[in-house]
Formats: sequence, C-alpha cells, structure tokens
Amino acid sequence: MFIGHYAPALLAAAAYNPRYRLSLGIGFVATQLVDLAFFSLQLLGVEHFRLVPHITAMNAMDLYDMPWTHSLIGSIGWAALFAAVIWVWRRDPLPALVAAMLVLSHWLFDLLVHRPDLTMWGQPPRFGLGLWDHPVIEIPLELALAVGTLAFYWSRTVPTDRAGRFAPPVLALVMAAFQAINWFEPQPDRIIDPAPAAAGWLALFAYLLLAGVAWWTARHRRIRL
Repeated sequence: MFIGHYAPALLAAAAYNPRYRLSLGIGFVATQLVDLAFFSLQLLGVEHFRLVPHITAMNAMDLYDMPWTHSLIGSIGWAALFAAVIWVWRRDPLPALVAAMLVLSHWLFDLLVHRPDLTMWGQPPRFGLGLWDHPVIEIPLELALAVGTLAFYWSRTVPTDRAGRFAPPVLALVMAAFQAINWFEPQPDRIIDPAPAAAGWLALFAYLLLAGVAWWTARHRRIRL
C-alpha cells in the first residue's frame, strides 16, 4: 500500500473538531514515518530488504529484516516519539494522540497488504494478510481509501487564493503518478540482495515530495466554515 496510507492524514486535516486537526503536511509525514525510518535505516545498513522476482504479484520486495520500524513495538515507539514532538509544539494531548494514531495506522494498513513479514517485536511469528498477491482486491481498496478521503478533504476546505483552487488536483496527480510507478514498475529478472541504495533514495524522495505538496496544498486552503 502506498497512497492508501495517506487516508487517515486527509481525514485528520479535515476534522470537524479543530483540536483533533493536524495540518496536511504533518499528517503526510506521520502516516509514512515508519517507511521514512525504514528506508533511512536501509541506507545506513541497519535494516535490510532484497528484491525477489514475483515474491508477490504486485512487487518484488522481500522485507525480511525491519525490526526497528515494522515490528508493532517499533511502530509504537515511532508513534510515541512523533506524538511527543506534536505535544511540545501544540501543548495539547489531543493532537498528540491523533499524531500517534496516524503513525500507527501505517502498521495496520501494512498488515492488510504485506506477505507475512511484520512482527510484534522483531522476532517470529510473522504476520501479513497478503493482499499484494490479490491485485483485484488491493487496487480498488487503495483507490477507494485515497480517492474517498481526498474528496472529503476537498469538500471540507475552500481555497484562500487562486493557487488553492488547483492545489487538490495537483496533489491528486502527484499521488497518482507515484502510485502508478509503485504498481506498474517491472519486477527484476533476478534476485538483488541487498536491494540497491537507489530504491531507498527513490522512496524517500517520493515521501518527502508528497509531504511537500501536501504542505503546499494546506497553505492555500482553509477549513470551510
């Protein structure tokens, strides 16, 4: 799952109660914080994955070593850290709690799509419902999550200037472009172990660019009164 991860961020950015509301850019970082940490640790040689052709129907990632980010305990730790940052900034426990929930949503969505490679604390047993092997289920599910929540955010906000009228479509196009790459990139014809650093850099670039576009979108729109 890629753009589906952003669904909770779009909901939080358009929350009816302002105390629960988080800016869209922060929400985009929160929902992908686990992967931002994973690919950063991959580049540092702390966590690892390899590319195995057709290990799932939708991608070749064999995510065999990610105890610090994709264990449930690890994800809770990242959520607590991010919540602490938000609490220091907002001085309100409610947005901090929302931030923690956004971070933890990543692990729960991954549980739906990953093959069994998620753990509780970095050791077996491993969990994953494997929807990446069922594109006819995963693709409509991801589109429904992303499109539905983006439409909700769009309907709950109004532009503050001319750029604001085009911001949601621009965000949608950027999300769609990266999702298309994620879905339709050809799988390798051989095992690549370890995965190349370029894969980590590309992932970080995608996450940070999307967060930047989300931040730009929020700057040009406000909640409808």
